[in-house]
Amino acid sequence: MENENNNAQHFLDLIQKSRKGKFKIYIGMSAGVGKTFRMLQEAHSLLKNGIDVKIGYIETHMRKETHELLTGLPIIPRRTIFYKGKQLEELDVQAIINLRPEVVIVDELAHTNIEGSKNEKRWQDVLEILDAGINVISAVNIQHIESLNEDVKRITNIDVQERIPDNVLRLADEVVNIDLTSEDLIARLKEGKIYTADKIQTALANFFKSEQILQLRELALKEVASQVVRKVESEVPNLHALRHEKLLACISSNEKTAKIIIRKAARLASYYNGSWYVLYVETPKESSTRIALDKQRHLINNFKLAVQLGAEVIKLENSNITDAILKTVEEKQITTVCIGKPHFNLFKVILSTTIFRRLLNKLSLSNVDLVILS
Repeated sequence: MENENNNAQHFLDLIQKSRKGKFKIYIGMSAGVGKTFRMLQEAHSLLKNGIDVKIGYIETHMRKETHELLTGLPIIPRRTIFYKGKQLEELDVQAIINLRPEVVIVDELAHTNIEGSKNEKRWQDVLEILDAGINVISAVNIQHIESLNEDVKRITNIDVQERIPDNVLRLADEVVNIDLTSEDLIARLKEGKIYTADKIQTALANFFKSEQILQLRELALKEVASQVVRKVESEVPNLHALRHEKLLACISSNEKTAKIIIRKAARLASYYNGSWYVLYVETPKESSTRIALDKQRHLINNFKLAVQLGAEVIKLENSNITDAILKTVEEKQITTVCIGKPHFNLFKVILSTTIFRRLLNKLSLSNVDLVILS
């Protein structure tokens, strides 16, 4: 009976999946590489081939070449919202669902909606449209990917606030990289094809530096390459015989270290197309009655971040952290354990070296990899 139920559920999952719209994302290393331009070109091509395509939301930033491509394309009017005395416009999700075009173009995937909207983020709007069976073409810059937040901050010295969870990217049926050399991108900027003349020098002095663009370009290329690997592994049956990676990210109540471990483990899980868990071991000294309130709040926020990035959070109470890790490794059949780089003082070295050595020995005997994330 259980086998019959599983088969029925599998068939139901297939039906639900087939009802969903297809999702295509254009990704780029920065503003100005031509994502919106390419989406509008594709919309014209689809229209010529008899496909019912409509513009749900597009942001041309008044770039002449891009804006001209709007001519001849059917546009769904935006929803008007009055917020703090101003008239603002947002994507009209319900209008799109009611009109049911075959394909809808929705730009600025990482956009935060105006307060009072049904969904907080535009990517949530897109998921709703996809669930309605409508195909979506969208675009996002690499710096908006959640798990890359620390890398982007290191490269650009900017903490990007508008971010999308990695699993949104994984839901895409197709991810296309819009690539330019740093020289071509800077040339476009100087020619006034990205920003107006009054903003060019500021952009050149800040975000549009050659070394930063090169590093962001590398991130974008790696991301799209890993998407291709995941697609191949999920669609080529013979590859399923390979070891399925299951990662365990071990975090403490240290907010910054935990956040780094979570984001880096998410990248590893994404790269290996594996499932992953985040483990927090609550020792007696960090029980809910003894741990500081700010640490509790940071822990909860990190748990939320982990879930958003696709992890399952495990919280255990145990006075022995190594025992808790090894127990979880066995129960969840973990293949890789990720821990933070220890920051020891002299006394902690004496106390902790044996713990670390025991963990390392046990994992090596179990053929489990240990990754230290700095």
